[in-house]
Amino acid sequence: MTTVLDSLVRALRDLFQPRVLWVVIWPMLAAGLLWLVLAVTFWTTFSGWIALGLDKLGIQTWLTGLEPVWIANGIQALLHVLFYVPLVYLTALVITALFGMTALIRIVAERHYPELKRENGGSFVGSLWNALIAMIVFVVLWVVTLPLWLIGVGVIVPFAAAAYLNQRLFRYDAIAEHASAAEMAALFKNARSGWWGLGVLTGLVQFVPLLNLLGPVFAALAFIHYGLARLAQQRQL
Repeated sequence: MTTVLDSLVRALRDLFQPRVLWVVIWPMLAAGLLWLVLAVTFWTTFSGWIALGLDKLGIQTWLTGLEPVWIANGIQALLHVLFYVPLVYLTALVITALFGMTALIRIVAERHYPELKRENGGSFVGSLWNALIAMIVFVVLWVVTLPLWLIGVGVIVPFAAAAYLNQRLFRYDAIAEHASAAEMAALFKNARSGWWGLGVLTGLVQFVPLLNLLGPVFAALAFIHYGLARLAQQRQL
């Protein structure tokens, strides 16, 4: 647990370096622009999907009967925003994991782990495959737990989903350059509780307004610090 907390503190210190701030900004901008274009282009389709989902839950009929009409329209517009924001955040996470990690690893390694040998046990294909699995499981987790919202238990779903996504998405890339394939497998197995603990704590950030804009890179930095620290410890055994 000490390594997890130390990784969070180090990540916070590194977060406001000028070289890091650019990695904070561009994934969010790219994700926001991507989903804005998709939302404008496929607005009717997305609206139809949302209406279908509301109809399945029995909410669409209630909305249709609301008076005045602007209230129903306002609620539906709010639902569009509620879907848009998580999609932007999720996409920014993936962009950071796939394209921002190399720069972040270089910054962290040069400053904190200059003597740690690089074994290059991972690959871009492996990173892509890992991200794909993380996304699929994340979406499935949301879909299969939708009924839980009807009985009030659904409130835990976003936290559990965020914890899973962060630990699955970032742990591979955090050590892919420095660890060998065997070392990666060992760290995934032996440090499982640490990865999950870090996933839970970094996942909470995405639910805090404004701080969530820093969430993807903060999570990436924390996982890099944790992964490299555990790798260094493992090599000393």
